[in-house]
Amino acid sequence: MDKPRILILCTGNSCRSQMAEAVLQSRLGDRAAVASAGSKPSGCIHPFAIRVMREIGFDLSSHSSKGLDGFMDGRITTTITVCDHAREACPVLPGVRYRYHWAFEDPAHAGGTEEEQLAVFRRVRDQIVFVFDAYAQGLLEGSTES
Repeated sequence: MDKPRILILCTGNSCRSQMAEAVLQSRLGDRAAVASAGSKPSGCIHPFAIRVMREIGFDLSSHSSKGLDGFMDGRITTTITVCDHAREACPVLPGVRYRYHWAFEDPAHAGGTEEEQLAVFRRVRDQIVFVFDAYAQGLLEGSTES
C-alpha cells in the first residue's frame, strides 16, 4: 500500500500551513508524504515564519507558496485545514478519505512592533507544534487515521 499523502491547507500558504507541513513531515519521516497549499497562495513564505521556525530547528527558506492545482490528481488521502477560510474556500479534492480542521490565528495579520509580531508568530508556531506532534504520534501509534 502507498504511504499516506497529507495536504495541509490555509489561505495564503505563507505561515500556518508551511509551519505545520515542516513539523508533520519531520515527525512522520518517510512514513507519509506531507505538503501544503493555499486557497489564495501569497507567492512567498512570510519572513517571520522562516525566522521563528529556524529558532526550533526547521528551515523554511527553500519552501514555496503553492496553490491547489498540483494536488487535484486524486492522490491526496488526507486534508487538514488550519484556518476557517480555507475550510470554507477549498474544494473537496478527489480521492480524499479523511478531513481534519484545526484553526489557528493568522500571525501574518499581527500588528505592533516587530517583537510583538514575532511573539504572535511564536505563539502560533508553538500551538501548531503541539497539535501536529499529537497528530503524528497518533498516526505512528496507529490510533489516528491518516
